[in-house]
Amino acid sequence: MNDLAAEALGSQAAAMPPDRLAPELREMLAEEIVVTDGVITLGGIPDWAGRPPGTHADLTGWECFVSSFHLEDHLPIEVGSLPDGEPVISEADQVLMLRHGLGFALEIARTAPVPVRCVVGANSTNGTFRFHRARPGESWLHMDLDSYRHEKVITVDRGPATLGGTPW
Repeated sequence: MNDLAAEALGSQAAAMPPDRLAPELREMLAEEIVVTDGVITLGGIPDWAGRPPGTHADLTGWECFVSSFHLEDHLPIEVGSLPDGEPVISEADQVLMLRHGLGFALEIARTAPVPVRCVVGANSTNGTFRFHRARPGESWLHMDLDSYRHEKVITVDRGPATLGGTPW
């Protein structure tokens, strides 16, 4: 968790419990986590995704693209807008997105059949969730989460990244 996320969550750092997650997130959790041809997806590879890695540099980038969704589309939050049309999400709603995203990430990590990394982000314009299989030498994030100066970032990792059974 970067400092911005820790500061925003403060004493509310607890994840949203699975039974209190937004209904649409609970529905997503009901989908099977599938490993196909070395990639992990929720509900299988969607038709629109193409074969991995597609135009992405690696399988991790492809998985993050396929698994990514906006938290504000699934939570009861208010998205305002600036005169130029830029969305605006309050600090309280950003915290709500982080708590739901963290709860969702913990459930994905708990049920994934392989080591995974889940990434939750929130800022004043949106909130995102994505996950990928943990692989040596591939990462979606900078090593220093505090380098994300305008985004609150939480990662949930389960298991070491492995290649042929050997941790990276």
